[in-house]
Amino acid sequence: MKEKVVIGMSGGVDSSVAAYLLKEQGYDVIGITMEVIPRNLEFEEREGGCCSLSAVNDATRVAAKLDIPYYVLNFKEVFESKVINYFIDEYLAGKTPNPCIACNKFIKFDEFLKRAELLGAKYIATGHYAIIEKDEKTGRFLLKRSKDDKKDQTYVLYNMTQYQLEHTLMPLGGFTKDKVREIAREIGLSVANKKDSEEICFIPDNDYARFIKERRPNDIKAGYFVDVEGNRLGKHKGIVHYTIGQRKGLGLSLGKPVYVIDIIPEKNLVVVGDEKDIFKDTLYAEDVNFIPFEKLEGEMKVTAKIRYSAKEADAIIKPYGNGVLVKFETPQRAITKGQSVVFYDGDIVVGGGIIK
Repeated sequence: MKEKVVIGMSGGVDSSVAAYLLKEQGYDVIGITMEVIPRNLEFEEREGGCCSLSAVNDATRVAAKLDIPYYVLNFKEVFESKVINYFIDEYLAGKTPNPCIACNKFIKFDEFLKRAELLGAKYIATGHYAIIEKDEKTGRFLLKRSKDDKKDQTYVLYNMTQYQLEHTLMPLGGFTKDKVREIAREIGLSVANKKDSEEICFIPDNDYARFIKERRPNDIKAGYFVDVEGNRLGKHKGIVHYTIGQRKGLGLSLGKPVYVIDIIPEKNLVVVGDEKDIFKDTLYAEDVNFIPFEKLEGEMKVTAKIRYSAKEADAIIKPYGNGVLVKFETPQRAITKGQSVVFYDGDIVVGGGIIK
């Protein structure tokens, strides 16, 4: 009997080619699109949005072309509570969250996996650019970088558990994006040249401050910009409009460029300073997950990324409090509360956590 696998289909080229590759490998493939946008949430239809009506239409056409069963399942309630509300709460607390990481942790590799198992599937699959391998020496599953450095998505997958890794397939890990598009063209998929979705799926215009204001208008209040000594420099529009390292859009005329260096939500203050003030060499992270081992026993040399687009930097991590202390060899620009720090040992994802 063929092993049954349920693949999350976003209507994009990656998940479409992943579904094709799995079928070619002999799996019994079922395509599912997760409906996550709440009905009371207005959002504009844009090409490439992973949750839009056009995405469902594209996924439907691909499934028909591949001759696989296809369904749309409702994940709106859990997405609202675990991703959207989390996103809003973090911004109101002066942090800068990554909703894709929350979605992967709570929706794609948790709720989606549970639904797939109810359908009798042994595996779920996604179009992520990453590699899952079993380490025969330790018996643990590893998460490794994909072949395509530019498209590698391991940063947003560091929360995966051993059980999730064991029951997940990522068939694109060994391919480049160009090759994936080439395969799509060869097999005649209409999505071969479709643009990648880059915006937050529930905020298609990328104006997250507007989105939060519409949702929680009473929680956004004007306050003051202050310098490192606490001197008031002017009024701000509400802390959700700012993030660490920001220089543009502050509306301050001080005769020199200033940068957001801290946000103090309990006092509704945004602290600004010189560029040198946004460089730090140490951070503390909690909600930590490790993949090659259960827990960090002592110091470990790694390379670390403090955001998805950041370059990796040499660092030493060690257990501290309820999480880990990360000490970089060279100071990093704009370490930001709410973002994730992710650790690597060569191509292997060691783990990661939320910057506190």
